[in-house]
Amino acid sequence: MTNLAKLQATNPIDQLGILLAQIADLEAQAEIIKNDLKSNEGVIEGDLFRGVVTLSERKTVDNKAVFIAADVPAELIAKYTKTTAVITLKVTSR
Repeated sequence: MTNLAKLQATNPIDQLGILLAQIADLEAQAEIIKNDLKSNEGVIEGDLFRGVVTLSERKTVDNKAVFIAADVPAELIAKYTKTTAVITLKVTSR
């Protein structure tokens, strides 16, 4: 756990940064546990929670490769490409 968890911040961006650092620590801990649990397929019973590990296959289509293989014109791709507005806040420590 980072030392940031012990800080008391009054500035909202500092509060957010501290929370994000704590979340990153917790996610790292969770990832280690998940990887350990994923080593065996089946049901995992705990005192408070129950987990199920399943093996599956996910297929995805590489649209860019399909468009190239099908010789789809860039204008046609642009015509059917959706654009959405995105607001981003990036928080970094000093």
